[in-house]
Amino acid sequence: MTLGLSGLRSLVRLIDSLLQPTPLNQQSVAINVPQARADLLDLVAQLLGVLQLAAWGGIGLYLLWRTGIKLRVIGLDGTRKLADSLGALGLAAIIGIPGLAFYFAAWALGLNLAVQPSTLDNQWWMSLALILAAAGNAWAEEVLVVGYLITRLQQLGWRQYTALFAAAVLRGSYHLYQGFGGFVGNLVMGLVFGLYWQRTRRLWPLVIAHTILDVVAFVGYTMLRGKVSWLP
Repeated sequence: MTLGLSGLRSLVRLIDSLLQPTPLNQQSVAINVPQARADLLDLVAQLLGVLQLAAWGGIGLYLLWRTGIKLRVIGLDGTRKLADSLGALGLAAIIGIPGLAFYFAAWALGLNLAVQPSTLDNQWWMSLALILAAAGNAWAEEVLVVGYLITRLQQLGWRQYTALFAAAVLRGSYHLYQGFGGFVGNLVMGLVFGLYWQRTRRLWPLVIAHTILDVVAFVGYTMLRGKVSWLP
């Protein structure tokens, strides 16, 4: 009902893109798009999207809580603020810099669509909405894909690395709308993030790192759009 369904929708969108007469890298896809013509209605719609993402993560936490798994067990308590922050910065650097290079390579090779992180109009609330969207994406994905799914799969008797790979495939699946590069890049991100969590049992670094990555992508793109020639 959440990210699994998003993965199926992304697969359909990728197939549709492949059926087009133009190559993938000559097509584009936008992530954050206007939801209404009126400015304030658009803002409300953007905030509702963030609320939905927050609720998705909340559902995962509730289902874990129903079986006696508390926030501290998956690493969402506040006992290690400094260590979690440093871990988040390290993860963001490990994924962000190579990930950007991989995206451009995949796009140049025709394996990816040109991804536009935002096509929102330049309104006073645009940056705030993008930051909240980044945080919402990070919260929903890391709680559901890592904290919830890996925990559940291991409870069902799956081996550590089998559960890790399955969660990473799910993460890649709902990015298929970006192309094959989007799938592979997020699969690798899922393996790195999931392994970090399995080793440390700290989920906050993943949520924070993911938020940083998306904020840089969303807000950075709006700042550079139309000002540099190397953005697709």
